[in-house]
Amino acid sequence: MQYTADIQKQKRSFLPADFTITTWDALEPYFKQLAEAPINSRADLEQWLHDISEVEAAVSEDACWRQIKMTCDTTNPQLEEAFTYFCMEIQPKLQPYADVLNRKLVDSSFTKELDQQLYFTYLRNVKKSIELFREQNIPIQAELSVMQQQYGVIAGKMTIEVEGQEYTLQQAARFLEKPDRNLREAVYRKINERRLQDKEALNNLYSQLIEKRNQVAVNAGFANYRDYKFVELGRFDYSKEDCFQFHEAVKLHVLPLVEKIYEKKKEKLHLDTLRPWDTEAQPEGVQPLHPFTTGKELLDKTVNCFSQLNPFFADCLKKMETMGHLDLESRKGKAPGGYNCPLAESGAPFIFMNAAGQMSDVTTMVHEGGHAIHSFLAHPLALSSFKEYPMEIAEVASMSMELFSMNHWEAFFNNEEELQRAKEHQLERVITIFPWIATIDKFQHWVYEHPTHTVEERAAKWMEILKEFSIKAIDVEGLDAYRANSWQRQLHLFEVPFYYIEYGIAQLGAIGMWMQYRQNPEQALQNYMNALHLGGTKTLPELYEAAGLKFDFSPAHIKTLMEFVNTEMEKL
Repeated sequence: MQYTADIQKQKRSFLPADFTITTWDALEPYFKQLAEAPINSRADLEQWLHDISEVEAAVSEDACWRQIKMTCDTTNPQLEEAFTYFCMEIQPKLQPYADVLNRKLVDSSFTKELDQQLYFTYLRNVKKSIELFREQNIPIQAELSVMQQQYGVIAGKMTIEVEGQEYTLQQAARFLEKPDRNLREAVYRKINERRLQDKEALNNLYSQLIEKRNQVAVNAGFANYRDYKFVELGRFDYSKEDCFQFHEAVKLHVLPLVEKIYEKKKEKLHLDTLRPWDTEAQPEGVQPLHPFTTGKELLDKTVNCFSQLNPFFADCLKKMETMGHLDLESRKGKAPGGYNCPLAESGAPFIFMNAAGQMSDVTTMVHEGGHAIHSFLAHPLALSSFKEYPMEIAEVASMSMELFSMNHWEAFFNNEEELQRAKEHQLERVITIFPWIATIDKFQHWVYEHPTHTVEERAAKWMEILKEFSIKAIDVEGLDAYRANSWQRQLHLFEVPFYYIEYGIAQLGAIGMWMQYRQNPEQALQNYMNALHLGGTKTLPELYEAAGLKFDFSPAHIKTLMEFVNTEMEKL
């Protein structure tokens, strides 16, 4: 099947073409119309669903732009106000209508005449939303939407001075690759001291978020927020017990490999002890990898890399560039992190990141590029809801692209030795990320199972879990003050609770995709695109199957995949 990046903005037939979302009063008549619309046949029902989809797309895109603009500039109060206005004045008034429309769909006698295969996951999600909806949660969820963004505001202001110059923490991290060990340690300590300045503010914010999230769960009849969130996230295909099994498998089959990687690193650097500020360093005389200088250069090189993999992939990024849907470079006042934000009407998503000229930025760019390709492939689906795919497949799209693209990283490195180092860095990261994923996930389970814990108990529990997934090869003596708060650097805890195990599940899927790619590149890329093109119209196991994968994160499967990555690393 041929795919194209020549994406067209969805044409409106229900909303006026020039309608923009300003106030709830202007928007409400369209929801009233949908709530009161007669449905006298299957054709009526399908048209009504298309009309809902059109309104959902317009509302979703408006909300996304408000968030994008605010994260691009956290210092602009008007942008923050526009986002807050949506969260407090529009979103809460939408929710009761969404519930009315959901019930109208479920109660219609024509719903059973819909193509049950095509609509299965959609209807399952609608029933789940009805089950979770509680009127008293609306104002709490509105508050949460606004509060969650405070993390970006606090973190966006964090800068340190190195050698007389001001850097964001993302920019400063590149000094941790330098051969000068004293400089590395000084920068490491400065970064962590700067984080500690906002320790209290972030602790208070997190405590408030936990309290409100727990209230939402209790209101909806759940024992805790974890159980509520599993339902809300649509985790129909795995349970908390599977997550616990994943944590144990990481200890058993991944930590020994991580230990090996850092022991090797210590030898390379000729050090008696490896400290946290040494893990990204290069040996004396070896310059850190510097794959690009500007955001424009990063984009051009990624387009070049993607075009060799599959011209369609490159076309997606070019289309986004012409539409102004990229903000790549780190700067003061910009929220931390990176994301790909799907835009339901435009079709072409927006990539936001904080590039500072490092190897890890290349990984982020191809990762978010994988997400963007997913957005392009799912855009032609008939309804907005069909495009809402589970995160466990969304992250396969991005993480597979990290591994697929390695074959064409000549676009970033013009000598063989640098290219090999880059690939080694990537494969090390594929393995070393698992313990952090397990740590963050296990921590969240504890946090929401014990919602009334104190800040001191939280720090103690975090240290206990962190130690479970730590290795002997890295000496952390004397750094407990930094380590006790190191969870605060993970924005997911604040902004998208429980969204983290997906990276682990998807990393396994991505390794599986890469195994396919090593055997038959053309077939693997075809499987990849075919699966992503399905959006959310299939269950998670079916989406994995379409990609030629098994939806499996049992210890035995993890062991097989880790052995494969280890073998590939040894070949380098």
